[in-house]
Amino acid sequence: MAGLCCCMPLSSRSNFRTSRLMLETRHGRTMVGKSLGRRNLQIKADVNFVNAEEGKKLIAVEGYAILDVRDKSQYDRAHIKSCYHVPLFIENQDNDLGTIIKRTVHNNFSGLFFGLPFTKVNPDFVQSVKSQFSPESKLLLVCQEGLRSAAAASKLEQAGFANIACITSGLQTVKPGMFDSVGSIELQDAGKAGLVTIQGKISAVLGTVLICAFLFVTFFPEQAEKLLQMAPSG
Repeated sequence: MAGLCCCMPLSSRSNFRTSRLMLETRHGRTMVGKSLGRRNLQIKADVNFVNAEEGKKLIAVEGYAILDVRDKSQYDRAHIKSCYHVPLFIENQDNDLGTIIKRTVHNNFSGLFFGLPFTKVNPDFVQSVKSQFSPESKLLLVCQEGLRSAAAASKLEQAGFANIACITSGLQTVKPGMFDSVGSIELQDAGKAGLVTIQGKISAVLGTVLICAFLFVTFFPEQAEKLLQMAPSG
């Protein structure tokens, strides 16, 4: 036989979903007692997506550790007690010209209105997780909306972690009191900041007008001066 490819599902049943482990043997010949040729052994684990209640059971019943992958600002506002924090994105403090321009624009819009920090992918994310957990560890990944935890789970899966779960749609779906938390606000509100939390849409509109005016005066001072001269006095 020129090659052998076999998939053997090894399932670990729980009340939630099944994590499948698939063993693949390629480009090799198998005989009783020994294997001939080149063999490539891979282990692939499916990420387990659960809701908040199922996630809480994974922690209590199956001993999953909570890994919060949000940025520091959201983590500081509110996080689950006794969780581990390794951000998938970190604040971008690079000082090249392109980054400075992007950071300025971001801070004047998304940062001002929604309190979102200017970030970049954490290059040490996987290594930081590996320094705290073994690949066999059971990890429940959480973020605010569910997107970052899914991306983080993909990175950890590629790095060899086999027991990963994520809360679908993130902490914004968590009901008050479901988890013991630390912080000044509820977990589901940790993603809210900036002008939109003060007076809602009215503040956002006014903020947009003020920022546009500021940018116009900054980049087109002569035109702004002419407009001011045309304005009625007294």
